[in-house]
Amino acid sequence: MALLYPRLLAEQAKPLHTQYREMSPRELTAHVAHRHESAVYVATGGDRITESQLRDLRSRVLGVAERAGFPEEPSRKDRARFDLDLAALLHAEMDLMPAEAASGDVWAFLALVLLPDVAHWRYPRPPGDRVVASDLTRHVFGRLWWRAHLVRDPAAAEPYAALDILGEAAFDQIYARRKSLGGSPHLVRNILLAWSDVDLRGLPERDVFRDFLKRLLRLAPFVIFEALEDAELQAELRTAAEESVAAMRPDEPRATNTPADPATARAGFEYLPEPARAPFSAPPPPTPRLSSLELCAGAGGLALGLEYAGFTPALSIDNRPVALDTLRLNRPDWRLRDDDLSTLDPRSLSQDPALLRLDLISGGLPRLKASAAVSRERGNDHELAVFQATLRVTCTLRPRALLIENVPDLATRDTYAALRAHVERELSAVGYSTFWFVLNAAEHGVPQDRKQGILVAFQDPEAAAAFQIPTPSSEPPISVGQALGPSMASRGWPRAGEWAAQATDVAPTLVGGSWERGGADLGPTGSKQAWARIGVDGGTVANEVPGPGFEWNPSIGREGMMALTVEQAAILQGFPKDWAFAGRKTARYRQVGHASPPPVGEALGRAIRAALAKE
Repeated sequence: MALLYPRLLAEQAKPLHTQYREMSPRELTAHVAHRHESAVYVATGGDRITESQLRDLRSRVLGVAERAGFPEEPSRKDRARFDLDLAALLHAEMDLMPAEAASGDVWAFLALVLLPDVAHWRYPRPPGDRVVASDLTRHVFGRLWWRAHLVRDPAAAEPYAALDILGEAAFDQIYARRKSLGGSPHLVRNILLAWSDVDLRGLPERDVFRDFLKRLLRLAPFVIFEALEDAELQAELRTAAEESVAAMRPDEPRATNTPADPATARAGFEYLPEPARAPFSAPPPPTPRLSSLELCAGAGGLALGLEYAGFTPALSIDNRPVALDTLRLNRPDWRLRDDDLSTLDPRSLSQDPALLRLDLISGGLPRLKASAAVSRERGNDHELAVFQATLRVTCTLRPRALLIENVPDLATRDTYAALRAHVERELSAVGYSTFWFVLNAAEHGVPQDRKQGILVAFQDPEAAAAFQIPTPSSEPPISVGQALGPSMASRGWPRAGEWAAQATDVAPTLVGGSWERGGADLGPTGSKQAWARIGVDGGTVANEVPGPGFEWNPSIGREGMMALTVEQAAILQGFPKDWAFAGRKTARYRQVGHASPPPVGEALGRAIRAALAKE
């Protein structure tokens, strides 16, 4: 049976971190404890670890530390040996399930209650993420458990032998790409085995390894790594590694990375930067699932992201038949309702049993225009009515949390201050605490500069106290070339690689435009000019990507530029490739342009779910 460990929540962990940060390991030994009055446990999933077992774990960890010189300052070699030995010990002895090991609060207890002296010996005066566990890739103990978990080979005589193959910095490069590469122990073990055979004479390992991982990311859309047997997979990996080595040796011919897609091969696709990270290649969403009501569901971008964060929509509402058709195409089991939220009586929803104990109401609402635009845009009254209706529905159904996504100025500009004050009065009257902030989709795995104004509210004060705004990804933003390079080459256009190599910025914000007039384009004048700088015609939407005969010559104007397809616009919004859009081209593009990027929905959903778990 797996063990459940005490969890030290952030509000208790942070003061201890401040108190202990300047203490020596010897001083901290006096603060060692096997329990904490504020520690909590999850309700199910295993047996609670006993104090006797915690004492035994401390004794074992302390033995590893003492062999590395504890409490005296360790050498660099001693620190490296300590990490390898402790990684194997923690994984082998703690009896942790991955779901339990994913909780930073578990590791905060170990670093600040059970083993504060060892933690501060390994990292003197540590920053918060080393002990509070806001980032498991950096936690003094948590990172080691996960490192061992991903490399362990249960069939080997020495299951953790692969820990010796890579240093911490290289391993962190794998873990940082955990959604696309580092989440699969099968793939990680084979990466390490293949890497152990690479000849790195005279080359910087870190740079070669980074190039190697980029090549794997380029292969990921064409090769299902999990489906390959060890021998086949290692052959693929060795080939990629050898190409990286050859590319880094100036005295040897540069190898080409030939993708499995023959159209790409025909295009002479010698090199492309890392492609867009698939936002939904992450592990399965958490269970049990939470319930939500999706308002103004549109093409399902926000609901899809929330689905991957562990929410299931009890009902999705929209008043555009084409958007509802899109949802039916992709999620035929979702309950849908065709209704205009601005005229909907909230009491009709309260008669639905599925909506009586909601965890979340969410909606990417129609964009509220600033007061300067009201006189020019006849539709603003409807957008405000939809916003007010969302508040009425929330006050009627009383979900545990509310999530509204809209224009970034809604959360920050004085123009909207009166509306924010009105929202806070309405919600606080029924017990909600509110948070206003701005997220940029480019910082959450979306290849687009798209700022979003966010309102989150919680009914329970403990959930509100626990809520943390999603932090930006530690990886560099994905460029347009990285995201769209493979699709540009898919019909054999020979200059796709050249185009992708110069498209090094993230995309400008895609704008869906009015449903009532005009054709599809990528946005206002400023956006079109930004697209033109990388040789893309932002004034229209194409039916297909460039073919072998396309002559790319931006110097002659729009005639020499390619336009993006609806499918490429969807990639820039972070939709998975298999998400289909109903309707004709303009209607399909409108849905894409108006959508909330699914990866942002996922990040928000996981943050809200984590806060609700602290109630």
